[in-house]
Amino acid sequence: MGARGLLHFPARMNDFHETKVRVRYAETDRMGVVYYANYLVWFEIGRVETFRQLGFSYKEMEEADDSFVVVAESHCRYLRPAHYDDVILIRTRVGESRSRTLRFHYELVKEATGELLATGETLHVICDSRGRPKALPAKYRKYRPLSPREPSRRESRPEVSGFGTGVGTGSETGESASTEP
Repeated sequence: MGARGLLHFPARMNDFHETKVRVRYAETDRMGVVYYANYLVWFEIGRVETFRQLGFSYKEMEEADDSFVVVAESHCRYLRPAHYDDVILIRTRVGESRSRTLRFHYELVKEATGELLATGETLHVICDSRGRPKALPAKYRKYRPLSPREPSRRESRPEVSGFGTGVGTGSETGESASTEP
């Protein structure tokens, strides 16, 4: 382990991994615009496919290693709407890894135009099947981000009254304070 408990992942974990989804009718509202919560579902698709592209799966982590990747925080910044039948490129990478946590970064891009539709991040705690935090198993530690650790959204945000309770920020619920660009 490196300084401050950071794990060392190979360069490829820091790269953006890409997968595509086509917006289904069921994911949209009456005007054909994607309902906001579906962006978080797409983040999950990005995480699952990133692990597969790296050669392992969530299912393997759970069954073989009693390691569950539990969401502790989520954030999405909505920049432009996605619409029915758009092909969305989900770009996912591990932005930070510590002994018991992983932080993923996401970009959702409209494939036809290259427009950035949303950005986001999620923080995950590695837990056992009883919900107790545990260290990420050694076999997954062979990877490490290329770039130095980026400050998280929480670290770059000014302190809020209430001793970090996040009152009024929307960050603990996973909802953005504003949906306008």
